[in-house]
Amino acid sequence: MRIRHVQAWWVRIPIEASRQHRSDFGQVTTFDAAILRIETDDGLVGWGEGKNAAGSAGTYGALVHMLNEEIAPQLIGRDPADISIIWEMLYSGVRHEAAARRGHAMPQLARRGIAVAAISAVDIALWDILGKSVGQPVWRLIGGRKHDRMPAYASGGWAPAETIGDQLRSYIDRGGFSAVKMRVGSMDGAAHISAARVHAARKALGEGVDLMVDAHGTYTVAEAKRFCHLVADANLAWFEEPVIADDKAGMSEVRASSCIPIATGESEATRFAFRDLAVLKSADIFQPDPAFCGGISEALKIGTIASAFNLRFAPHLWAGAPAFFAGLHLCAASPASFIIEYSLGANPMIHDLVEETVEAKDGMIQIPESPGLGFTISEAFLKAHIHGT
Repeated sequence: MRIRHVQAWWVRIPIEASRQHRSDFGQVTTFDAAILRIETDDGLVGWGEGKNAAGSAGTYGALVHMLNEEIAPQLIGRDPADISIIWEMLYSGVRHEAAARRGHAMPQLARRGIAVAAISAVDIALWDILGKSVGQPVWRLIGGRKHDRMPAYASGGWAPAETIGDQLRSYIDRGGFSAVKMRVGSMDGAAHISAARVHAARKALGEGVDLMVDAHGTYTVAEAKRFCHLVADANLAWFEEPVIADDKAGMSEVRASSCIPIATGESEATRFAFRDLAVLKSADIFQPDPAFCGGISEALKIGTIASAFNLRFAPHLWAGAPAFFAGLHLCAASPASFIIEYSLGANPMIHDLVEETVEAKDGMIQIPESPGLGFTISEAFLKAHIHGT
């Protein structure tokens, strides 16, 4: 079996005005991603996804160009089952043969961001192909499945203090969730405004629902510590991305200043960044995004680091179908996983891009049983939303 065709597209799906929200990323009017299709010479097709922008909207022209013009020629004729070998080849670039001989990475200078996003898309698609080629779901190939269903949390929460309780309770009513996440940080201006929204949410939810908050890295260390002090009585399940991902020492300082667990990682790429988070004691919960961190292969390594440091693993899954389903398989197989992110904002890249129904029931998400990643792309829908056509 050999790779014979590779094609990536910038897929942009409009979000109807009534379902749009505003956060520190601005008004979200579209859901964008780089969607990758890899086909083998015996007709198997694997689907992948790469992300180079935060949130759901973004510009994907450069990533798609890299996949089609730089990455694709390196994949043609390769055995798609050589997943780890291909990953290291793409990461080390022109030095990959020397790196393989010497037994350690010699990455390209541009070894983060868009480069790893491209590797992520390829890696996810190759795991999809491998599962299909042997007639098994990916979770079986990466270690097995500890549960056939896993708890999920409803991810959203942009409303002001006056209505945040109603918004979060509507999530619970829709999917039976016992955990919800809301946004805080620069979208509110000052830390005390975010804290007021958190207290309003906790009052509306009561103590029987886990409440997480996400600042998208928009606080300074001082602001994050002040916020922790202001919400110390809110019994938060975690505080996500309190400060910019580049300030791992600052995140460690925030973690040491409070008993609120710190979650982070959606802005991090590769096992090396997560190793630093662990060593610096910067986080309690790792949140790699499969479409950005390096794909399934790298997320597996990140989950192992979490387990080795007695940390927990909850991938960032505000994503399209390939990355979301990749996250389901990762959570099913990882000993450090405990909960799955489920977007309650408008997400046509999950719900409309695939033929399957993706939903939470009683606060739980079903782990796929079908070979590969377990979804069927609606190719007609995909073609209708290729940006620039």
